[in-house]
Amino acid sequence: MMKYTRRSFVKNFSMAAGAASLAPGLLLSASRARAATLAKGEPIKVGILFSLTGGLAVPEEDSALVMQYAIDEINEAGGINGSPIEPIIVDAKSDMNVYAQKMRELILRDRVISVFGCYTSASRKAVMPTVMSRDNLLFYPTCYEGKECSQNIVCTGPLANQHSQELIPYMVENFGKRVFFVGSNYVWPKESNKNARIWLDDAGGELLGEEYVPLGSSEFGSVLNKIRRAKPDFIFSTVVGASDIAFHRQFKQAGFNAEDMPIASLTTGEIETRAMGIEYGAGHFLSAPYFQALDNPTNKKFVDGFLGSKYGKSGVTHYNMEETYNSAYVFKAAIEKAIDENGMENVTPRLIRDAAAGVRLSADVSPEGEVWVDENNFNTWLVPKIGQCQEDGSFKIVKTADSHVEPLPYSIYPDAGTCTAQGLKLPSGSIRKDVI
Repeated sequence: MMKYTRRSFVKNFSMAAGAASLAPGLLLSASRARAATLAKGEPIKVGILFSLTGGLAVPEEDSALVMQYAIDEINEAGGINGSPIEPIIVDAKSDMNVYAQKMRELILRDRVISVFGCYTSASRKAVMPTVMSRDNLLFYPTCYEGKECSQNIVCTGPLANQHSQELIPYMVENFGKRVFFVGSNYVWPKESNKNARIWLDDAGGELLGEEYVPLGSSEFGSVLNKIRRAKPDFIFSTVVGASDIAFHRQFKQAGFNAEDMPIASLTTGEIETRAMGIEYGAGHFLSAPYFQALDNPTNKKFVDGFLGSKYGKSGVTHYNMEETYNSAYVFKAAIEKAIDENGMENVTPRLIRDAAAGVRLSADVSPEGEVWVDENNFNTWLVPKIGQCQEDGSFKIVKTADSHVEPLPYSIYPDAGTCTAQGLKLPSGSIRKDVI
């Protein structure tokens, strides 16, 4: 089993500091920087930007590995229009400044046609100014809070209305109305909890407290003391990475248990449970569109193939890994369409993005079952699921949505406008571009 450190890893979220840390040779002017180009038979270069070290490596390292696995699959099947995909793999080191720096390197120096990566919204927000200014494309393969409408991103994970909107009423119905929120201190947990408070109120629940710890923190003593005094029926957690592991361990060590007070999470899946020790995860809940336990032929092929490959060292699959795997096949379908419509030498990241609108992955490609990219907001239609961690570390699926749920990035902000392919359509009818 992989070992992870608990070291603190975030120095600063300032984008200005990230830009200032770049090597002078990478501060290229628009006139000097060349755009990515494609040529038949030549490798198609893409960036893989995840944290392979530091606290965020817990979920991100395996996403980098599964992306390489998917690329190998595609290349072994003939690549794209006769060209292999060439991954350029970068360690973001769980540091927001490094994410920003490495994105610039991938786009300006390595001239990749698209980048796959990031896990936290903090890292996504760190890289997107470069992605947008260079008109490149990020495939973002995990859950996030919404409230964005960028023309340079395709998201294959769930929005808040595709996971916590199902999870909150389920927990209230089955465990009680009294809830305590715990999250990492950055934009995704805070914005997710804005959504969760609305759905908690709709379900007749009561919020007893809301606490945030620094991203990367491993100290939860004061939070657990507040939980002990509040006596909630369950915890709603948006704690991520190594902090998530520390929280679950200290929760049990403090004498709490899942039978009396389960943790309902948006992030604690098979990888985190394996890393923390299954005794710390058993009995708790996760909302996600994918679980390793999904019983279908495509998932069996995916699980057996990945875990049997040189990349499958984690011993499990996980929602973030599967969403990353799917992003590779969305990219394949979109770039093939862009080539057919424009000719290979004319394909740009923007044309790939445009071609991704409406891309469907059938049930014989996507391990979670059929999914498709929304034609307007470039998020993905998914079937939400809720799983409970078992004593062996696997998840038993206890609830599945009746049908696919539309991704709604502004679900709790109806007056903000509607995300379209051209930008955010304001109530006035005007379009505002690159909202992030």
